[in-house]
Amino acid sequence: MRVSQLYAPTLRETPAEAEVVSHQLMLRAGMIRKAAGGVYTYLPLAWKVLKKIEAIVREEMDAKGGQELLMPIIQPAEMWQETGRWDVYGEEMFRLRDRHSRNFCLGPTHEEMITTLVRSDVRSYRQLPLLLYQIQNKYRDEIRPRFGLMRGREFIMKDLYSFDRDEAGLDESYNKMYDAYSRIFSRCGLEFRPVEADSGAIGGSGSHEFMVIADSGEAAIAFCSACDYAANVEKAELQAIEVEADGTAVLPLERVATPNMKSIKEVTRFLGMDATRIIKTIAYQTDKGPVLALVRGDHEVNEIKLKNKLDCLYLELANEAVIAEVLESCAGFLGPVKAQNVTVVADHTVMLMRDAVCGANSQDVHYLHVQPQRDIQPAIVADIRLIQENDPCPRCGAPVKTARGIEVGQVFKLHTKYSQALNAVYLDENGKEAPMVMGCYGVGVSRTMAAAIEQNHDENGIIWPVPIAPYQVIVVPVNAKDAAQMALAEKIYGELSAAGVETILDDRNERPGVKFKDADLIGYPLRVIIGPKTLQEGKVEVKVRRSGEIEFFAIEQCSGKVKELLGKI
Repeated sequence: MRVSQLYAPTLRETPAEAEVVSHQLMLRAGMIRKAAGGVYTYLPLAWKVLKKIEAIVREEMDAKGGQELLMPIIQPAEMWQETGRWDVYGEEMFRLRDRHSRNFCLGPTHEEMITTLVRSDVRSYRQLPLLLYQIQNKYRDEIRPRFGLMRGREFIMKDLYSFDRDEAGLDESYNKMYDAYSRIFSRCGLEFRPVEADSGAIGGSGSHEFMVIADSGEAAIAFCSACDYAANVEKAELQAIEVEADGTAVLPLERVATPNMKSIKEVTRFLGMDATRIIKTIAYQTDKGPVLALVRGDHEVNEIKLKNKLDCLYLELANEAVIAEVLESCAGFLGPVKAQNVTVVADHTVMLMRDAVCGANSQDVHYLHVQPQRDIQPAIVADIRLIQENDPCPRCGAPVKTARGIEVGQVFKLHTKYSQALNAVYLDENGKEAPMVMGCYGVGVSRTMAAAIEQNHDENGIIWPVPIAPYQVIVVPVNAKDAAQMALAEKIYGELSAAGVETILDDRNERPGVKFKDADLIGYPLRVIIGPKTLQEGKVEVKVRRSGEIEFFAIEQCSGKVKELLGKI
């Protein structure tokens, strides 16, 4: 390929709409263009990267016994109604009707579709296990699409579904995919970490997310400083924190005036105490009625854990009208003591607190000397808080650390959630009917491309890992009008291409600075420069994009040395 023929309209300025580095650089490098909010056209450079990621994914899926197929994007509502997800999936689902008023959706995921397919053809244990996958566009109507390809309405995903006879078979399939995913992201040249995760809308139990470590990541992860424990903060389990008895007398409840003291910071300063003495009370609205969630004052509610404990379909912060009319309280002074018309869910650490403080459900009033075991009657006591830096590891007790990550893949154990709902059964060795045991395994292909940029860039542009770079080498003649330079550039370009190196030749009649800036912006791993010194000294200048290191190779050795260098970086 020649740059003069390449459709890659680069930009010098960063578009105002682009918030994160990957979005900025893909727009500037001429890799994507916006069609609508959360919907993008992939230009040739981006498409080459995506095809490389897909090739790695296919090779690893096939190596584990996966079989590729392609399912419809448009899915009939009846399948989703059988599992009950048509009504509960939410507004993220794109729904449409055909001319006969039949309901369909654009597939956000394919559990119903694949299970319906397999149940119609698989009847015997001899046909199991099965690993079936596809690479296809998915559609989710994000309430606020943002960050370019990181959170879009249309995206490319690999989804594989496993069908086994029993839980032991599921464990084997799950471990195969876990290993395959580790190989995929390693081969893509990414720094990543598998972490325990919540199953979310997919359902089932048992899940890991594969996180590319990046400061711009939307997800927070916690990992142990001593053992191999790692989890998404939404999933990370926590032990209750006990308070040592100090011999202080147990005092009766006391109301104290706290004028305009609504926040934890204000209350602690006003009363002269630490936040660990405060019971933070947060009101939520759910499909099962209002809820009060209780955590210690220096902790935060983990809404994923809370929603799972309540087994509710939706959970959102209660507005002031609900707090006033239903809970008969006021924002800033909510408390669980004598709470009525509400389900109280207490973090297990709260129930071990002593001589605590909480809102008194009256304007400008708090309770002192709250003894949770005496004064609070929660419906549920559980771990409902977010893990924090230096919390004890739930496995070994060492302090945990936190980092940010970008989810690029997730593996789920679905068990029989979908097979039972859709009657996907087989006959075992004894002729007895049993539900297939399922797993689901996704890789965000387009998101992996964006995550690679978030992790690999500098102030000049993208730094592609060699395995997924659109081209591995760019050959740059300093002066395209110099016939001798161009002839040598053409020769080296031809030799590298013949040697199997993906090479592009910048044959444009542009200033050297423009060519170098574009090369850095797009992020080709190696730049081969042909200039006056090359002709004089017989040596080619080769610059490594990642390190900035420059090497000189004899012209006749260039092809072999470049291939050797690509294998090292």
